[in-house]
Amino acid sequence: MPLVPENAERGVARVLAPMLALGFAALLLAAAAAAWLQGRNQDNAAAVEHTLLVDAKISDFATLVERAETGRRGYLLSGDQAFRTIFVRASAGLPALAEDIAKVTADNPRQQARAERLRALLRRQQLLQTQTIQQVSAGRTADFANFNKDPGVALTRQIRAIAQTMRGDERALLRLRNERQRATLATFYTVLTVAGLLLILVAAVTLATMRRYTGQLTASRNELRRLNGDLEVLVQERTSELQRANQEIQRFAYIVSHDLRSPLVNVMGFTAELDAARQTIGGWIEKVEEEQPDLVPQDTRLAVREDLPEAIGFIRTSTQKMDRLINAILRLSREGRRALTPEPLDMNALVQGIIDNLHQRAADAGAEISAGPLPDVVSDRVAIDQILSNLVENAVKYLKPGRPGIVRIGGHREGARVVFEVSDNGRGIDPRDHERIFDLFRRSGAQDQPGEGIGLAHVRALAYRLGGVIDVRSQLDHGATFRLSVPIKLEAGTIAA
Repeated sequence: MPLVPENAERGVARVLAPMLALGFAALLLAAAAAAWLQGRNQDNAAAVEHTLLVDAKISDFATLVERAETGRRGYLLSGDQAFRTIFVRASAGLPALAEDIAKVTADNPRQQARAERLRALLRRQQLLQTQTIQQVSAGRTADFANFNKDPGVALTRQIRAIAQTMRGDERALLRLRNERQRATLATFYTVLTVAGLLLILVAAVTLATMRRYTGQLTASRNELRRLNGDLEVLVQERTSELQRANQEIQRFAYIVSHDLRSPLVNVMGFTAELDAARQTIGGWIEKVEEEQPDLVPQDTRLAVREDLPEAIGFIRTSTQKMDRLINAILRLSREGRRALTPEPLDMNALVQGIIDNLHQRAADAGAEISAGPLPDVVSDRVAIDQILSNLVENAVKYLKPGRPGIVRIGGHREGARVVFEVSDNGRGIDPRDHERIFDLFRRSGAQDQPGEGIGLAHVRALAYRLGGVIDVRSQLDHGATFRLSVPIKLEAGTIAA
């Protein structure tokens, strides 16, 4: 059972995923609001700048109109050329300024109409002013004694009124645009506040969830530490029990095998005596047949010459097989009780020795054995040699008839372990038998080779004692690959009994 409940992990995922999505949405909202504000600010700034420009031009226009009228009146009253110069300079800039006002107010129909009205009034005023200046220059000053009746004054008042009206509209637009700017800022701050609150909410919920989950992890870690402590004690106890049981099994196997050998030797001895007696009886029957052929019945002759030899042969075959099995069990028992001695091993040299020992057998079988570079290990030399020798010998033994045999020995490191592989292109092993072949007295495929089904069981037992494992990968008629995985360094404390 997992220390952290699965529903707790699912609960964390159910909370964190929406919170992260909400936080991301808040960030997107804030970014969108910032982009929107930037665009609105640019638009508002351009509108305000345009309004100020229009107001400034109208103001400049009104100022020049007043200055031109002031210069004209001064010249009419005094005839001073300085006033005429003021008039001429002011009048010269008015048409261009009126054109500018018409251009900058093109986006406002009402202001555009007023700008056209200004231009028309300006043309009439300048024409009138020019005429009065010319009349004064001709000496006709009496015609302008009463300014209240001067048409130029009325035109100036009309121009002043229109300019004031236009400036009033521009100031109203300026106030409206300032209000829009403030509304835009208020909307932005509202969106920013909502996004900030969402982020705070996301952070708070995420923090609370992570604290709760961290608390569960801490409790689980403490529980795991406690269970590990108990497990180590339990493993040590079970290991000690298994070691004692294994030792008892080995002693029992040794005793049973040793005790079975005595009656087996008796059976083999009495079988030899029985065969000798059969031969004696057979000789006597032959002698009797020579002297009195009818004295020995046919059944007796068949029993002595065929039935007895066949029975004795079966007995000998069975006793010999039992003898080999007993010897194998005794060998396994002795190997299981042998103390392992870890030492640095030059695996290339060790495997080359195995290849040299099996060279003649491989040549007779039409097989070639080769080995690639092998990593060195610290392990028991005898056990490693027995494992690899058995695997290579089996590869040579179970070749595919009619196919040149190829046996390859390789190895590589995998973390803190080394994997040795013995591959061949032989007859292969049925996948259903991959585990069964490592059982004691079990074999796979055609039984056309000598053996009792002990070798691979012995190999697996040795691999376990070295702290390793062994398995096979194979398909019928496609060869086999046996993989032995052992620690790079066999520690004395890790040796299995």
